[in-house]
Amino acid sequence: MLVAPSILSADFGKLNEEIKAICEAGCDLVHIDVMDGHFVPNLTIGPVVVEAVAKASSKPLDIHLMVQNNNFFVELFAPLKPKYLSFHIEEEKHANRLAQKIRDYGISPAVVLNPHTNIESLRHLLEFVDMVLVMSVNPGFGGQKFIPNVLDKIKALKDLIETLNPACLIEVDGGVSNENILSLKAAGVDIAVSGSYIFKGNYQERIQSLRV
Repeated sequence: MLVAPSILSADFGKLNEEIKAICEAGCDLVHIDVMDGHFVPNLTIGPVVVEAVAKASSKPLDIHLMVQNNNFFVELFAPLKPKYLSFHIEEEKHANRLAQKIRDYGISPAVVLNPHTNIESLRHLLEFVDMVLVMSVNPGFGGQKFIPNVLDKIKALKDLIETLNPACLIEVDGGVSNENILSLKAAGVDIAVSGSYIFKGNYQERIQSLRV
C-alpha cells in the first residue's frame, strides 16, 4: 500500500516543516486538495502555495482538483509537474479530452468518483487514465467518517479495471485509518490518502501502520 498524506490536515502555519516531516517519515506521495468554493463548499490553496509545497517536498505531488472549469485549473497546475492530476467525473463533460490534455503535459491523468457516483460512468474512460480516486467521504472537508459501503464499490471497480486497464491504480480518500486499511487493501486499493489520522499522531508510525 502506498501512502499519500493529505496536507489539508497539516498545520499551514508551518507548512514547509510539515511537508519535509511527512517526506522524512516515509510517505510515497504528497496529496494536495484544490477546492474552488463552487464544486465543493470550501476554498483551499492555489498554485503559489502548491509551488512552495513542491519545493519543500522530496516526494511526488498528487493533486486532486475539486473544481468547476477543470481545463482552467489543469493549465494552472500542470507547470508544477505533479505525478498525478485528478479531476471529478461529475464535473467534466469531455473527460477523454481532458485526460489526454493532462497526459500531454507529461502528467499521469486520474479521475475521481464521489461516494454516490456509479462506476459505470468510467467504463469508456478507464483505458485513458492511470488512476481512479474513490472518495469515501463527501468531498470538501477533512476529518469526516469513512462511508462503509464504498468498500463494495471499490471491489466492483477493481473487477472493471482488471478487465479494461489492469495497470490502472485505485486510490481512496476519506476517513482512512489503521481501522479500515486492511479492508481497503483486500478490496483492491493501491494508494491510501489519509489526512487527520496521520497529522494527529506520530507521522512515521501512522504512515507505517497504513503500509499493509
